Amino acid sequence: MARLSRVPASGGSLKVRRVDRLAGSEHIPIETLQELDARQVNIVSLTEPTIDTATPMGRVLYGIVAVFAQLRVDTIRDNTTRGLDYARSQGRVGGRPSVTIPERIGTAERMRAEQYSWASISRVLGVGATSVRRALNR
Repeated sequence: MARLSRVPASGGSLKVRRVDRLAGSEHIPIETLQELDARQVNIVSLTEPTIDTATPMGRVLYGIVAVFAQLRVDTIRDNTTRGLDYARSQGRVGGRPSVTIPERIGTAERMRAEQYSWASISRVLGVGATSVRRALNR
């Protein structure tokens, strides 16, 4: 959206590779189209030759592509949420391993007392060296 300020004030065309990449949700492309329309700037797709908002059919196709772009975003979000919920129901927890578990801190303290490097400790614990250093300095 910020790049739209570089589009000519009136007249001309905004060329995009694909209309659905113009924005990730339906209301943004419609708002974009309205803003550009007010400035008399047309959107022309380089890979979808029938989409040119200077024509009535191009405007309709633009709206359809925007709706399908939103559907794609919503479907990905829904699938991700359902996948994470299922993983949690199976007892799996995502994210990086934590160093702050008492037994891991104990292991790190023992290794550090034995002069192991931060990198060696982090490899054993499966976390980053900075995480180990931060946990032991608390």
